[in-house]
Amino acid sequence: MANFMLIHGAFQGGWIWKLVASRLRAEGHHVIVPTLDGCGERAMHIRPGITTETQAQELSKFLWSEDMENITLVGASAGGMVMARVAELQRDRVDRLVFADALALFDGECIRDITGSSHHSVVTDLVTGPTRQDRYDRFIQDMPGELASWAADRSTQHPIGCFQEPVILEDFWNQEWKASVVWCMQARRPGVEHQRRAADKLKAKWFELDTGHFPQLSMPDELTRIISTE
Repeated sequence: MANFMLIHGAFQGGWIWKLVASRLRAEGHHVIVPTLDGCGERAMHIRPGITTETQAQELSKFLWSEDMENITLVGASAGGMVMARVAELQRDRVDRLVFADALALFDGECIRDITGSSHHSVVTDLVTGPTRQDRYDRFIQDMPGELASWAADRSTQHPIGCFQEPVILEDFWNQEWKASVVWCMQARRPGVEHQRRAADKLKAKWFELDTGHFPQLSMPDELTRIISTE
């Protein structure tokens, strides 16, 4: 049995890992699927000051309080930023990292440095993101209509501070990690060059999936196999 923490990306919640988590649990693994502060079902608690750093600090404290060890962290999309910081904060507890078409930022970089300026339909002082229809239009490119509608119904806005504040990763990229990088070939962003940069820097195993940016839903069997592969 292995220990997994699956970290979602922007505009999502722990729900997006439902198909992968169920498969890992069926194999007998211990799987934690947190929803980040201000996201998903926790969107009602949005407030100023939520950033990638505060989200990572929360997950770090959780791993510490639960005395968890030998953990495989999996981050998708913007969850890769959170994952890297959690790993840095809890180095002795982390066994392996999986970047699933994830943002793998260097210290001091912001999301816009990698993805360019985003023109989201919803922008307030606290959150930003697409509308429900915008999300459905993206999901439907990779999955059946019923699943795309299910996912779009659960999508939420994301704390704006996570887009504005640079990541803090002073030591992460100077350490050796057991890592895997998954590039989703049909995803427009963050793109193959960004994934290659991370894989080269980490000397990571390289995987390719012929799908869009949401392999948790579009290719759960294939992604589960990669996650559970040492």
